[in-house]
Amino acid sequence: MNETDLIQGLKDGDESSFKFLVENYQDRVYNTAMGIVQDTSDAEDVAQEVFIQVFRSIHSFKGESKLSTWIYRITTTRSLDLLRSRKSKKRFGILQRLTGGTDEAAYEIPDFNHPGVALDQKENAAKLFRAIRQLPDNQKTAFTLHKLEDLSYQEVSDIMGTTIGAVESLMHRAKQNLRKFLEKDNN
Repeated sequence: MNETDLIQGLKDGDESSFKFLVENYQDRVYNTAMGIVQDTSDAEDVAQEVFIQVFRSIHSFKGESKLSTWIYRITTTRSLDLLRSRKSKKRFGILQRLTGGTDEAAYEIPDFNHPGVALDQKENAAKLFRAIRQLPDNQKTAFTLHKLEDLSYQEVSDIMGTTIGAVESLMHRAKQNLRKFLEKDNN
């Protein structure tokens, strides 16, 4: 099914088009979300929300970019929204503990476990993903899309709504920060 037929089928509410969309994009959506949120349950939730949003919003898709670009943009936005929500809950939990509001521990980000990482590389991957977790959101998004999803700078700039030069700058800063975080982790 070509992209034009898929989009039209989705707009017409065709069930087989939606099934085709999910089957062909679910791994990309899940892996992108996983690279950003670094939690299997959260990545599954984000992926589900992405497909619901695509289904509900397909009529607003203008075709100014590729469908995959639009879906990646929704995925990164949903993933970053989840992280912001998580940070907000963590700050709120700390405030509650400081003011005696609750005895519950603040929400902590769980250990990362990516399905594509071989067992013998899990320790190094865990260090890398702990370092990625520390990156600012825009660097984390650019790094995830380019290095983990293997998208070109052009595709990343389309998804992030920025220039190729800005993506190059984000990647440069992300690599510098990762190097710094990993050196600190090894000491």
